[in-house]
Amino acid sequence: GSMANPLRTEVVRLYKNLLYLGREYPRGGDYFRDRLRAAFAKNRAVQDPEKIKEMIARGEYVARELEALYYLRKYRAMKKRYYEE
Repeated sequence: GSMANPLRTEVVRLYKNLLYLGREYPRGGDYFRDRLRAAFAKNRAVQDPEKIKEMIARGEYVARELEALYYLRKYRAMKKRYYEE
């Protein structure tokens, strides 16, 4: 139905964002991509907008966690380099 369309756009955007972030995943981009694809495929049949919003929120939380992880890692590497010189 047309009701799900704006949510579908959000889901696709979230998927692409997570896919992009997953490239630097410590256990490997492929590992992350497979897990991500499986999670999205499993929930593809969900029609309830509230459930979909909940899943989008969870996905955005994961994205923020990944961003924080990478930022921290970059920051630590920078600091280490700085102190070694």
